[in-house]
Amino acid sequence: MTLPDTGTVIDLRPDDLRAAQPLDGLIPLPVVAVTLDAIEEGQHALAPLTAPLVVVCERGVRSGLAARYLRADGLDAHAYPGGVPALLRELGRTRPG
Repeated sequence: MTLPDTGTVIDLRPDDLRAAQPLDGLIPLPVVAVTLDAIEEGQHALAPLTAPLVVVCERGVRSGLAARYLRADGLDAHAYPGGVPALLRELGRTRPG
């Protein structure tokens, strides 16, 4: 998958993983941190964000589930297959920084 020219990246990773490998500044899209629980409960407040929503997690498993929930909520959401490692490979990096 290639990142779209416009949209928003939804980062499902826990705080410690986001702090260890931040995506802000690495990609040309805004990054918003949301938990899978918030998405499952419909408490994500993502509707006003620029679509498409590209959902990323550590390995790509939870992002697929989250994208399905968001699509059920009527949002244009897609999981990024392979998670952050695949995203970093697309960007030509193995580690941010």
